[in-house]
Amino acid sequence: MKMQIRVGSRESALAVAQSRLVMEEIKRTVSGAELSLLTMKTTGDKILDRSLEQIGGKGLFVKELDRALREGRCDLAVHSLKDMPMEESEELPILAYSKREDRRDVLVLRKGLSSLPPYPVIGTSSRRRRLQAGILFPGARFEMCRGNLATRLQKLDSGAFDALILAAAGLKRIGYADRISRYFTVEEMIPAAGQGILAVQGRAGENAFVLEAVDCPASRVMAKAERAFVRAVGGGCSSPAAAAAVLSAGDLPGDRSMTLFGLYYEEETGRWRTGSLEGAWEEAEELGRRLAALLSRDDG
Repeated sequence: MKMQIRVGSRESALAVAQSRLVMEEIKRTVSGAELSLLTMKTTGDKILDRSLEQIGGKGLFVKELDRALREGRCDLAVHSLKDMPMEESEELPILAYSKREDRRDVLVLRKGLSSLPPYPVIGTSSRRRRLQAGILFPGARFEMCRGNLATRLQKLDSGAFDALILAAAGLKRIGYADRISRYFTVEEMIPAAGQGILAVQGRAGENAFVLEAVDCPASRVMAKAERAFVRAVGGGCSSPAAAAAVLSAGDLPGDRSMTLFGLYYEEETGRWRTGSLEGAWEEAEELGRRLAALLSRDDG
């Protein structure tokens, strides 16, 4: 029996490529699945002359797709987990978390450069990246750079910037891995919570098959820890708060552990700090809350 499944996606090349990855997994595991793709431009895609903090945060990338799900125009929606609000909707829950692609941030140099000049201009619209890169590149000037990946790379190579800071996952998924000049370790630059994971969203109580077809238990555990940390420190879609869970699997199920790295930012003062904690997979969300309490503690 044929199963018609309509998948909603942003219309950018990266979003479409990511949605097709999920669709391929569903086709591979769900017998009789016939999938179609519905693309749309979101508010976050339309307003490119201001930072996300100025226009309402990353949630602007999901609200049009939320509406399409509610109205029944699509059955599933695929998002980069890092672009989703930290508070999950009971009506439109995340049904599955994909296997994680590279979580790291990377440096992309302008064509013709083999290294950064002494006082580089680096393009990024992320406060999280600016904070951490300011330590790595103390002489740098940071300029806003928004738009899809192709647009940003075109601006870079036209001379607007000496380098960009981007997510490795997006570059790899659409064939730009050869542009990567440097990978930042998680300790050097803590990524956005959920970076590299695709979230499959749907209507509550429907399409349970997606869990078996797409869900990666390791990604689910990492997502729980990272998002719990950001929620606990009060970090919304426009906050520079960041978290990255690194898993270490032992030989036995009871040996499964993780190290959670977090960045806490104090909006009132602009002060920020980073730290890490170790814990078991089974206590993922509690670990996120514990690290948040540790880093947000006022120790004078």
